[in-house]
Amino acid sequence: MGDGYTARFSRRWRIAAAVGAVVVSAPLLTPAPLLTPAPLVVAGAAGRAVAALLVLAQAAGFWWLGVRPRLGTAVVLAAAAGLQVLYPGLGPGLAFVVLCTYAWLRPAAETLWGLGLAALAACGPAVARERWATAGLWLGGVVLAWSWGALVRARGARRLAERRQAVLEERARIARELHDVLSHTVSVMVVQAAAADDVFDADPARAREALRRTEQAGRQALAELRWFLRTVRAEGDAGTQAPPQPGLGDVERLAGTVSAAGLPVIVRREDDGAADVPLAVQLSAYRIVQEALTNALRHAGAGRAEVMIRSGPSEVYVEVRDDGRGGSGAGAGQGIPGMRERATLLGGTLRAGPAPGGGFEVAAWLPTRERAR
Repeated sequence: MGDGYTARFSRRWRIAAAVGAVVVSAPLLTPAPLLTPAPLVVAGAAGRAVAALLVLAQAAGFWWLGVRPRLGTAVVLAAAAGLQVLYPGLGPGLAFVVLCTYAWLRPAAETLWGLGLAALAACGPAVARERWATAGLWLGGVVLAWSWGALVRARGARRLAERRQAVLEERARIARELHDVLSHTVSVMVVQAAAADDVFDADPARAREALRRTEQAGRQALAELRWFLRTVRAEGDAGTQAPPQPGLGDVERLAGTVSAAGLPVIVRREDDGAADVPLAVQLSAYRIVQEALTNALRHAGAGRAEVMIRSGPSEVYVEVRDDGRGGSGAGAGQGIPGMRERATLLGGTLRAGPAPGGGFEVAAWLPTRERAR
């Protein structure tokens, strides 16, 4: 199974690697090789011809790394082993390079065979000549080269995973905010439109009043949507100040909107410490109250609702209770999961379910110190 990371060995680097392989190995093709103090196994022009073929094979292997990394790695390792056989004093330098590159290009599980083949290609000629110390040195180099390539790939995969996770979290946050911003006002519009339709013939005055409230709710929805878009843009531009977000001080206004839509709401406060509550906690508390009241207005058939806010030295407790039909709290919508996610992100908890005396209750504990993020 892959790690989701794609390393690209560009054409430019493939050309550079192929040319570099030829340049590094060119001294071996001179009549008196400068880098091999030990005598050649195959002397003369024949030895140089075989060496030239192996050098070209190495260059071709580096070129194939970008398109067929398995074949390219195998060819370079085999050619490196052949050059060590021809030139006993030569080390497996390019074998280390190709193994490191291959470990970077492909997931670690796919490159273990390359590690074994590189160990054989690098250490085999030294072992055949019983040069155990040299073989041990080359084996250490092989392991180090493979580990370095795998480490670079792991770092790249981790950075990619972090970027993807950040994108997913931002998408979830935007979806949650859009749901909270629009669901309340749109629900009020639907309720008011239904009320206007019910009394359109019998009481035109009440119908017109309901339509006016629908218009007001629509304007409020547009205003909140613009506010949200300005907030998102401001977060992406360090030089722009984000508009103020709703908090605990706006709950009464929210309750008035819901009451005007047909669900009377009473707000009670205890130890009002909103000034000392972090803005993130205030926003989450406001959104939880908003979503709970929206659900009561849309689904519960409630005749009244009550909001209780208690601000303590270390937490904010928010409770919304209605006298409607209640429910299990495990609906298929996004409201309750979104509220619970808001509380969890702050290190708090949320309970939603039937109230002991009937109706439905949403209760959230939001920490304001240490655990709040």
